[in-house]
Amino acid sequence: MEYNVQYQHDKKKYHAIERISLLLDKDSFREIGSRIHGENNIAYDAVITGHGKINGKEVFVFSQDFSLSGGTIGLYHGRKIAHLIEMAISCKCPVVGIYDSGGARINEGINSLAGCGEIMKYNTWASGYIPQIAVVLGPCAGAAAYSPAINDFVFCVNSISNMYITGPSVVESVTGEKCTAEELGGAKVHAGISGVAHVICNSEKECFKKVRRLVDYLPACCTGESPKTFDKNAGNTVGRDEISGIIPSNEKQSYDVKKIIGCCADADSFFEIHENFATSLVVGFAKLSGELVGIIANQPQNNGGALDCDSSDKGARFVRFCDAFNIPLITFVDTPGYLPGIEQEHNGIIRHGAKLLFAYAEAVTAKVTVILRKAHGGAYIAMGSKHLSSDFVFALPNAEIAVMGAEGAVSIINRRELQSAATEEYDSLFRAKVAEYKENYLNAKTAAEQGYIDEIIEIGEMRDRIGLSLQMLKGKAAPVTIGKRHGNIPL
Repeated sequence: MEYNVQYQHDKKKYHAIERISLLLDKDSFREIGSRIHGENNIAYDAVITGHGKINGKEVFVFSQDFSLSGGTIGLYHGRKIAHLIEMAISCKCPVVGIYDSGGARINEGINSLAGCGEIMKYNTWASGYIPQIAVVLGPCAGAAAYSPAINDFVFCVNSISNMYITGPSVVESVTGEKCTAEELGGAKVHAGISGVAHVICNSEKECFKKVRRLVDYLPACCTGESPKTFDKNAGNTVGRDEISGIIPSNEKQSYDVKKIIGCCADADSFFEIHENFATSLVVGFAKLSGELVGIIANQPQNNGGALDCDSSDKGARFVRFCDAFNIPLITFVDTPGYLPGIEQEHNGIIRHGAKLLFAYAEAVTAKVTVILRKAHGGAYIAMGSKHLSSDFVFALPNAEIAVMGAEGAVSIINRRELQSAATEEYDSLFRAKVAEYKENYLNAKTAAEQGYIDEIIEIGEMRDRIGLSLQMLKGKAAPVTIGKRHGNIPL
């Protein structure tokens, strides 16, 4: 079949068929539905569908062809994609969708919306059963934009990817706002502000390389195993002295939690998700002794590791994905709590924060938590605590577990005593009360005595303790649950 490859090259983009070649193992693609042309007699109705392999793993793939009718979605276009996803469900294989479309095909009227609707229905049916990855490499407009949003992971490329419900011209005509497509819904917007995109790349080749790596990591289906098996020799060469120097002794000083992740995971195995969005929380996949794990960690370098609306959403979505595919969760905790402020309250921090609590509480996959430093208030509960059924919770010796930090707590508990103190005595009294509070409340000892911490461990033990805990949890039985259709997460 002949393809209008030059049309895309003139736009400095690859053609739909070239993108499939970049994604899949060489000569592994087999097309299906090539003769379907729809009502408008458009070749293959502007979407190439089929199956192939990524590092030997079978996957289904579709690639919209912008050189034909702008890659728009008509009835048969939508049905081809929906049928492909249905086949992927039956075969228990991942789906990778390559999006490059002007949206619903206007001249097909309601039939074009029917095509879009069928795609979204099967996206939803596949959710939590097989991994779905969207690669947005051009416009993805109108109703068509919702399909990638239902996928598990969205990849995009700088200066190429655009996603929006209404384009710049419509925005200007309705609201009077002037903007470019890049300003409205470019890759940086969705990777860093809206959170729609999970991974941002600088080129299509880099993008497909990362997609291949992610597919290689993930199980093919919720009932399948992760590709790698336990390998006690797969490890990390970081020494105990090196990891011990990462967390500062001053609790008010920040550090990069990714260094902790790097020391605990197998070397160079961490694959970060949502790197540029809600950066007070780090999430991603890694290998531990060759086996796949999901990692969630507060990032003290940003907002002190406090949880806000966006980071709560980010964490909740990741927890639910890992639980759906039985990927063990490792949680590293260092948070002063939920971020306070009028803006956060008005944006719904209570509702958003509850999503993270809900996600951890309903997750039945193996869960291991390590409290690195601070674990205060509701955020302590939310970040994989024993109260939300984490299997193992460890804490480092200097961990601070309490309702709130010392200064804030003393200002409330000892308010009257401090108010009655002479001016010259105030500072020394305040410091004494802070020290008393830290000794009695702000520690890991009390939590360990109550059974909320399984063990207080040294930082150099973390990798070994986490790994041994996960190996033991391989035989974890499914918990007894209440019979119901499903819970109602506070969306």
